[in-house]
Amino acid sequence: MRKVIYFIVFISVGLVGCEDFLDKTDPTATSFDEFYNDEDDLRRVVYSSYYDVFTHHYNRETLFYMQDGKSDNAYSRLEGDHHQRIANGDFNSNTEAFSYYYELQMKHLGRLNTFIANSDVPYVEDEATRTKYENILRGLRIWHYFKLTFRWGDVPFHLEPADLSNATQPTTPKEEILETIFPLAIEIAENLPSEEYTTNKYMFNEYSLKALTMRYALYNERYQMAIDLAREIMESGNYELHPNYGHLFQYEADSDNNEFIIHQNQESYSGSTTYSFRDLGPHYRTGDGQSYLVPLKSLVDAYWTLDGYRIENCPQHTKREHELDPNLHRDPRYEASIMGHGDLFYEDTIDIYNENSPMYHENERASESGYWFRKFVSEADAFSSGNFEFGLLRYAEVLLTYAEAKIMIDEIDASVKDAINQVRERAGLDMSQADVTLPRYSAYTRDQWIDLIRNERRIEFAAEGLRYADIKRWRTAEEVLNEPALGHTREVNGELQSLHIEDRSFEDHNYLWPFHENSLKVEPGLEQNPGY
Repeated sequence: MRKVIYFIVFISVGLVGCEDFLDKTDPTATSFDEFYNDEDDLRRVVYSSYYDVFTHHYNRETLFYMQDGKSDNAYSRLEGDHHQRIANGDFNSNTEAFSYYYELQMKHLGRLNTFIANSDVPYVEDEATRTKYENILRGLRIWHYFKLTFRWGDVPFHLEPADLSNATQPTTPKEEILETIFPLAIEIAENLPSEEYTTNKYMFNEYSLKALTMRYALYNERYQMAIDLAREIMESGNYELHPNYGHLFQYEADSDNNEFIIHQNQESYSGSTTYSFRDLGPHYRTGDGQSYLVPLKSLVDAYWTLDGYRIENCPQHTKREHELDPNLHRDPRYEASIMGHGDLFYEDTIDIYNENSPMYHENERASESGYWFRKFVSEADAFSSGNFEFGLLRYAEVLLTYAEAKIMIDEIDASVKDAINQVRERAGLDMSQADVTLPRYSAYTRDQWIDLIRNERRIEFAAEGLRYADIKRWRTAEEVLNEPALGHTREVNGELQSLHIEDRSFEDHNYLWPFHENSLKVEPGLEQNPGY
């Protein structure tokens, strides 16, 4: 009974949007007007609305790179981070992850509805400032609904402050929500400045909100919308591929590039530190690496060759040779993204089979797969916290979204091939062989182009949190997540042997998440998704 009461209180707080969740300008303030009364308050509301859900630098449950732990790309070693059980299929409607994510989104939607409805309250000297902040808040509300509908399907839908009576109302069908929020997102974007801001560049501008809308248009098979938005961003001239792929994820270019469209920078987390070395890096000597998220063999084998061939079709080497040496004649994005046994780290050779090494694969803080992400892992952070700037959405995604959406409607023209080539050439592939306008690609069927673009997305965005959504929208999760999670491969007595981490399972109904049983008790309007 106590738990039910707690959730009723939670829903009332979430739907009403209680201002007590935010730091007040005046810590003694007791009324909404006292708390929300000037431009600084409005700015803090926008900051908090980003930070708590989308750019929190410490919460591994929501950190963008940790999301790969829900997929066949990676293994998340702590169950409490909410990625491990989703990936291995050991969950049901009482699994904590589903209450955590649902309550987080609904709580913040409640706040946003209240702040938006009262956006005329704070005093501002320039009404354009109020308009900008209000539209950013409206854009964040759209982002929440994109996430909610993609994860659960039909959900409660409110664009005004709600009260407890709304908890008893039926959910709104997913398609009805999308039919409302897609045009609304574009309308909001077109009322935002078109350029990035000098400060607070993490906040939505016209093109960053359009890029986010493009992403979810692709996710929801609104291919023409995705094409149109991608083309508009491409033609804006605001963004371009950075010439060095690996530098985007290191300090050489993380804050100095024109590729990041949605930023997660120090402004978005109070100028504090980042923990990507802690989360992704190896335990090195007395360093802080915890190996909370590590790559799997499935991802390693997905990197095609320098010439653009699958490793099983490589003209120069056998698949066996590639499995034993992942660096052999490989797409340069592999070396920029992943490291493992035999690679150099901090001038030492990684040896995952040496029991005296902190990187021994059976050690708690080591990688069970024998691989680590090199992305977002700087040797400079081995003994201190970092200050990375992350790109939550990059221009490369615009190019590959454009190409994929065109392929899906069977418009495989020169512009599609050019978009793919731009990404491949920047990555450093041998374009005398990997250029998709070459004769060897001329006989490609639509299915072959789909296979190519899907793999291109996988390796371009490894450790950037997109893979789980991709395998769900492609309906391939039931294939790839019914395979065991494996790690480094070596030869033992003449046979190839891969480290075995865990078995996994995925059933057809897992494409939608369950509502937690407590949410169903508190919100009678919710209806459990099939299969749970």
